[in-house]
Amino acid sequence: MEIRSTYSFAAPPADVWKLLMDPDAIKSCLPGCRELRPIGDDRYHAEMTVGVAAVSGSFSSTVTLSDQKPPESYRLTVDATGKPGFARGSAAIALKPTAAGTEVEVVATAEVGGLIARVGQRLIDGVAKMSMDNFFSCLAKRVAAGTPPP
Repeated sequence: MEIRSTYSFAAPPADVWKLLMDPDAIKSCLPGCRELRPIGDDRYHAEMTVGVAAVSGSFSSTVTLSDQKPPESYRLTVDATGKPGFARGSAAIALKPTAAGTEVEVVATAEVGGLIARVGQRLIDGVAKMSMDNFFSCLAKRVAAGTPPP
């Protein structure tokens, strides 16, 4: 599965970058995230609850940030396992200055397996896109409200 989307932020790229690197901001905006804690340089452990149709459950994940070029781009990689199955994916995230602030372009790919994969790829694609939209919308609202990270 591949998901492409672009999000607008009313702040310069440096401020958006800080927000995207702030574990507390990420945890507060990531749907279903119960825990996000550092486990090394640019590596995090995450505990999340995810639901697709009638299948839901908890996932234990490792999140890695790599190829960082502040405040322009980075790669996010996730490896998640849980009772409903597994999910592995990565996203290339690029920040571009605009007249109104910053445009964030995301190109994500993922593969899922186990029970959660059996609910149908179309449903998974839709839930993944909706979760990504909700996450970036939440971060954009934080910027608009003037609550970027320290």
